[in-house]
Amino acid sequence: MQERMRLLREESELRDFDLPGVAPSRQKRSRETTLALLRAGAGMLRTRSLAELSIEMLCAEVGATVGAFYSRFESKEAYFNALMALAARDGEQRLGEIRRPSADTSLDKLCHVMVSGIIAWMRNHEGVLRAALQHDDTRPDKWTPFKALAKATTMRATPLLLPAMGKGRKAAKTRAIAFGFQVVLGTLVNAILNDPGPLSLSSKEMETRLAGCLLLLLQAEISQSTPR
Repeated sequence: MQERMRLLREESELRDFDLPGVAPSRQKRSRETTLALLRAGAGMLRTRSLAELSIEMLCAEVGATVGAFYSRFESKEAYFNALMALAARDGEQRLGEIRRPSADTSLDKLCHVMVSGIIAWMRNHEGVLRAALQHDDTRPDKWTPFKALAKATTMRATPLLLPAMGKGRKAAKTRAIAFGFQVVLGTLVNAILNDPGPLSLSSKEMETRLAGCLLLLLQAEISQSTPR
């Protein structure tokens, strides 16, 4: 199933190059070169900053010429904007794939599914996310798509989590869910940007701990509405 979804995403990437600053192409080979440049840059940003990523280095990585790069991207800035747009698009697609769980799905299971999905997306785009965060102070508009995606994630998760939290006090529980995701996303952003430890983004324990943290926050809210 995961392999099928990966292939579908690749097909979507080849089709959907309606990105600002990216020259459109009808030829599959040309689109494949564009995609190769984007994938190479996303991979290289895992180990270097955006400033350290040179166009020459990027083109050498995929066997393309600098001229081929500029025939596709207006500038390095446009190239990075395309990387961010693709990462945001992937996040939106993953959100759309979330299906409403069965009525008997436990809150514990739901928290794990939500957190694991967020972490999987962040791992897939770690370098691009870090570069966007590092430029947030000087170019605050560049982080906007991911802020919008974070908000959309919370909105998508809320109606899935609320039924497992029982009836009553909907507004309070909705706010608890929003805060829970603020904690989860804030922890992950700090891990991407600073990696302070003890757990890194790549750690499996990060998923377990954060899912448990979200669960405890929601259970604390539930307990306030449970008669004693």
